[in-house]
Amino acid sequence: MRDQLEDAHKHIDDGYGRAQHANKVELPKRFYKDVGVAPVDGGFVVTLDGRQVRTPGRKIPIVVPAAAIATAMAEEWAAQGEFIDATTMPMVRLINSAVESGDDAIPAFRAEIIKFAAGDLMLYRADAPQELVSEQELVWDHALVRLARHFGVSFQPTIGVMHQPQPQATLDRLAETLDGENLLVLTALVNVTGLTGSGLLAIGFWNRLFTPDEVWRAAHVDEDYQIAQWGEDEEAAERRAKRRVEFDTAIAVLEALRA
Repeated sequence: MRDQLEDAHKHIDDGYGRAQHANKVELPKRFYKDVGVAPVDGGFVVTLDGRQVRTPGRKIPIVVPAAAIATAMAEEWAAQGEFIDATTMPMVRLINSAVESGDDAIPAFRAEIIKFAAGDLMLYRADAPQELVSEQELVWDHALVRLARHFGVSFQPTIGVMHQPQPQATLDRLAETLDGENLLVLTALVNVTGLTGSGLLAIGFWNRLFTPDEVWRAAHVDEDYQIAQWGEDEEAAERRAKRRVEFDTAIAVLEALRA
């Protein structure tokens, strides 16, 4: 299930031809010595040997609105060794994807988040075993109550996986919360949505209803139950660790934008 959810945000990727794999693709050599951050009109830029960085695909100059984002990008560039491995640069990849998507992608990104909210992870419940049912009720009901009270909406959870339509008034109200949000905000929110399987958790975090750890816990109720019962293999643990890095990067962008 988690792997399927990751497919939902594959279009939010970098311009390096999707993720590069060191064992399959020859990595480009590092071509710069010095990395810097500089203020410019409209925000901040990262420089490599004094030259402003651009997206690798369309060669668009990158200007970010927050110093914290530029600093994180610069740290990733500076940390590269003899070769540049884009898989170790989550902030650079996220910003590249936003810039190259362009403002024309804003409606699609909003729609993607609401689409997930309409069939949200937290709205489909198990009927057994009781330990899992109780944990879902504890974590997910708490989150849904916060959302319902804050936005003045209602939700219709269901048992099982059969589609349960949500009130249109609820979806319309949630969509309103995304009106006016810029491309970078929506890019980060789409990443959070895809990584967690929940548009509701992404919207809730952006509206200060949940902490990052609360979002992560809610997104992994089922997975954590399975781990508690059967343990976690090394490959699954590695996938989860990579998801957490991507999640933390998107959260860092959102926190920098609202600081």
